[in-house]
Amino acid sequence: MNSKEKTQANLELCESLLDEVEMAFSSLSQIALKANRLARQTGQFEHMQALQYEASGYPTTLSGKYSSEVWKLIKLAGRAKQYKNEESPNGFVERAKGDALDQMEIELEILEKRAREGSPNPSERKARMSDWREASTRLASRRLFLHTFLSNTYFELKFSSVAQDIFDRIRERVDESIGYVVPESIMKFSAVYENLASENNEDWSNAVHSCRRILQDTADSLYPAREDKIIESGSKPKTIKLGPDNYINRLIAYIEENSDSERFQHIVGSHLSYMGERLDAIFRAAQKGSHDVISSQDEADRYVVYTYLVVGDILKLKHGQATEIGGEHG
Repeated sequence: MNSKEKTQANLELCESLLDEVEMAFSSLSQIALKANRLARQTGQFEHMQALQYEASGYPTTLSGKYSSEVWKLIKLAGRAKQYKNEESPNGFVERAKGDALDQMEIELEILEKRAREGSPNPSERKARMSDWREASTRLASRRLFLHTFLSNTYFELKFSSVAQDIFDRIRERVDESIGYVVPESIMKFSAVYENLASENNEDWSNAVHSCRRILQDTADSLYPAREDKIIESGSKPKTIKLGPDNYINRLIAYIEENSDSERFQHIVGSHLSYMGERLDAIFRAAQKGSHDVISSQDEADRYVVYTYLVVGDILKLKHGQATEIGGEHG
């Protein structure tokens, strides 16, 4: 199952769970267990653990207290409440009940039954109604927690799906065009995908190094190394290096010589300069033996997306669409 199919499957699961919460098709305990699976599949590991404890109950130490790790999850789930306490430096203390959801649901049924049975004693009737309302409020807060988690996840997945569709269109266009200009880059992009799917940060770094090589190959094909160019800049001439290692300068020179759009030249040129500086810095760090220069998969993803966007723009320019590109960036 590819990433797009996984996103769609998670989106469908999320929609189904939202229906269950909103229409009360299932017990909250059952929904929490299903939501735990959704959290695991979407990489929300703190919520995954909290949802597991929602279903099973939050564990305590031998002294009956919550550990700092469990208390953090209790607060994440919105179970902690503040109570006035004059002896506390803040004037209040936080407490929480960590009952399992099925216990809370059973308790509510019992208290509701007792409240409806009534009592000849007015104080007893009042106490029963108060207990019922409190239990109902507690369970409603658990429903709200589940609904909030599912709603947030739904919109994140929905946005991710739209972004993936946009990127897929760009990728298809680039893959189709780059084969004619830089045939060897097709294999490099394939290696990029494989490395991005890994859980190893060295593979993520390798994906970014491949992006650098793709830009180098594109420069070698469109604007091979040549003598440096001298341009007028202010009061004195400026030398633009166009040697084999100056692949970013060569791509920018190609854009400037083949595009009539100043906006296109500025925007794509700025992206290239930023990309080149960062990619070269990563490359130099790797040469010095640093293997964790890419800190996260998200960071690697960004460089791959930037590479596709920049290469796509340059290839459009290659096919005589400079004016159109300038308009798109506007």
